[in-house]
Amino acid sequence: MILDVIGMGMKLIDKLIPDKEARAAATLKLMELEQAGDLKELDAAMQIIVAEAKSEHPLTSQWRPIVMLMFAAIIANNYLVYPYLSLFWPDAPVLPLPPDLWALMKIGIGGYVVSRGAEKVAKELK
Repeated sequence: MILDVIGMGMKLIDKLIPDKEARAAATLKLMELEQAGDLKELDAAMQIIVAEAKSEHPLTSQWRPIVMLMFAAIIANNYLVYPYLSLFWPDAPVLPLPPDLWALMKIGIGGYVVSRGAEKVAKELK
């Protein structure tokens, strides 16, 4: 999987950095990260996500999407439903948002984007 991560990184570098010197520097930095072992943590995380997604047990394969849907429901309640209900019902329920909720949402959405990108790169490499 580490090769998939490096391949995806190389494709992103090629698409996002038009300057040849900057592209070469970014490629060198990616290779340095790989040599230092800094990409092993990302590789391990990707392997866990893939293993969970391939699991036969529905709860194991669906817990991340379920959690993200719960976060979306809390946000929809607080920013869509509550403002409207509060016009007619002064005691309308609002769900408190823990400060770490936003951080978890960023990680969840980022993980989804990275895993989808890795999936597409893996298909192209095959």
